[in-house]
Amino acid sequence: MWAGLLALLLVLSGIRPQSPLSIGLTCFVLASIGVGLMGGNVRTYVVGFPVIYILGWAAQVIARNPQVASLGLEYVIFALILGLLIGNTIKLPSWLREAVRTDYYIKIGLVMFGAGVLFPEILQAGILGVVQALAVILVVWYGCFWIAKRLRIDDEFAVMLSTAVSICGVSAAIAACGAIQGDRKKLSYVTSLVLIVAVPMLVAMPWIVKQFHLPDAVGGAWIGGTIDTSGAVVAAGSLLGDVATKISVIVKFSQNALIGLAAFLLSVWWTFNHGAENVERPTARVIWDRFPKFVLGFMAASLIFSFVLPASVVAETRSALTGLRTAWFALAFTSIGLETRFADLVGMEGGRPAVAFLAAQAINVVWTLVVAYLLFGGVLFSVPKF
Repeated sequence: MWAGLLALLLVLSGIRPQSPLSIGLTCFVLASIGVGLMGGNVRTYVVGFPVIYILGWAAQVIARNPQVASLGLEYVIFALILGLLIGNTIKLPSWLREAVRTDYYIKIGLVMFGAGVLFPEILQAGILGVVQALAVILVVWYGCFWIAKRLRIDDEFAVMLSTAVSICGVSAAIAACGAIQGDRKKLSYVTSLVLIVAVPMLVAMPWIVKQFHLPDAVGGAWIGGTIDTSGAVVAAGSLLGDVATKISVIVKFSQNALIGLAAFLLSVWWTFNHGAENVERPTARVIWDRFPKFVLGFMAASLIFSFVLPASVVAETRSALTGLRTAWFALAFTSIGLETRFADLVGMEGGRPAVAFLAAQAINVVWTLVVAYLLFGGVLFSVPKF
């Protein structure tokens, strides 16, 4: 969160990188400071970062090619492809693995994205987002858990799968694993599953929205409530335009905001049903630890750019902020590709967890579309205007 807010502060202070080199240097300095504060190996990180950045920059160059641009394919898709090609053909050296930090880059980018989502817009669509989040989480979580148990998957694995597919993917799976003190190998499996399934979804769902001429608001709400990684939500929404992107992020953040509550309820449920003495008790500290801090950064950025800064300053900084945000997301999706190996999904428990996840995701896709249409399609409420 702090790296994203520091990037916003730099731009507001007059440092507005525009060229690929200046953007890269800015990201490099901010990211290195953050890695150091998190206890990472900065010396190794500074060696690997340029490689990740160059791959992300190459993805942007490919996406800007006129022939490619006519296909409507965004840079994030090519960042994924480049990462997947490298990550599934060679073993990443240790000096490069230190710089592959998907979640870190996504969270920084999303904090900066808050500067482009003005708070009145969040208030307008946020209540509907929370309603959709509750409707989706309750149905999809139970559906996934029920399927997992039918497939003889243990409760620990089932909880992580269900929480990931119903709330917000990787962050939710991490929260669930922490709440029940789960197996880290199972968490790694669920994380890989979430990232791999998000790839075709971020391409296919915007295409479906366009083919069936769904309203942008409905498409954004559908994407935000279904795709399980925040970065992929932004990428998919961007294929439909600003309205869909903003609503998709608002809906996804409405789900993110429920992570703390989910961790609390899972801790209570696991304690009473499994009697594990080493399970961390659901205190206020546990809830705070599970809560995704970047959501607070997103909201802070939105509040500042909505109510504190003059409109002229907001307009002047938009270009620089867009360039930096794009760079962070390019880094994130390159990292997703580099750390995702298709072979990892085959071995564990005969692929049954993958079957459960995919079946639950199918339920998620259909149910969330129904809810999104009812809430954002003008059926039950007025369509939010942006």
